[in-house]
Amino acid sequence: MGTEMTTSTIVGGNADSGTNADGNAGRGVACAAVPPPELSRSHTRRIWRALVEFQMVADGDRILVGFSGGKDSAFLLYALAAVRRYSRVRFDLAAATVDQGFDSATDTDGDSERAAEASERMAAFVRRVGVPYLVKHTNIAQVAFGPNHKENPCAICSHLRRGALNTLARENGFNKVALAHHRDDVVETFLMSILYSGQIQTFRPVTYLDRTGLTVVRPLVYFREREIAGVMRRIGYEPPPSSCPMQGSSYRAKVKDLIRSLSRENPMVYHNLFKAVHADAIRELWPPVATDQEMRERHRLLFAKVSRDNEGHERR
Repeated sequence: MGTEMTTSTIVGGNADSGTNADGNAGRGVACAAVPPPELSRSHTRRIWRALVEFQMVADGDRILVGFSGGKDSAFLLYALAAVRRYSRVRFDLAAATVDQGFDSATDTDGDSERAAEASERMAAFVRRVGVPYLVKHTNIAQVAFGPNHKENPCAICSHLRRGALNTLARENGFNKVALAHHRDDVVETFLMSILYSGQIQTFRPVTYLDRTGLTVVRPLVYFREREIAGVMRRIGYEPPPSSCPMQGSSYRAKVKDLIRSLSRENPMVYHNLFKAVHADAIRELWPPVATDQEMRERHRLLFAKVSRDNEGHERR
């Protein structure tokens, strides 16, 4: 299941020094002609609520933002850069893209041109934000969508992508990885887990990875997807088209449509799902399914008691 990684590329700036493309400190702005990242008061409050409530950031952190080029990860990078400008908590910030190799897998002139255009659009946005940018090239697409993984390529792709990003973080001295999962993702993952794996769970706002020593943080857990899209339109960033062949047809897309449909009938559906992801929402649940050994023991105890009771009746 492994991937063949090529050498990482640092696009503008130095990941070790925390400088941007102009040689300024990572807290600076890439281009004087471009206004620095700014958030509304409401958005700033919600970012800080997540950072503080779940203790996502500490003084001296080095945070690597997973930047896919989509609106969610672009907003995360932009938002963290914005709050850092006025924060008394000092932390380094950089962006990282894991190139999964979808365009190189098809290898046509049109795909190559689209890939180059998408890469430049993403690099330009990171320059605008003013942070270092790292790119890791992989063959994840060939592995995840190969003949051995036809049933669930999305899970394989996600797993390998996270592994590549974490490796990139460790290689460059980052102690935290920031991912752009928002509140809709929380709810959808919760419902997907129930429907497709029979488990009541979703991802946590903060996850410590024992094997790597990295901490994964998700600062957008109090944002809806639609408001993120609105912010990105206002600041003028248009995400490049996704090259994923499963775009719009994954299990997540189906669950998203289901929640949307149910919410049209009852506007409280989404709100109630988000309430249900919290540990204090658990009320009455069945006990775990009994194992074969437990069933044999319960069978023995039940019928042993019946036999004793029958013997007592016969003696009377």
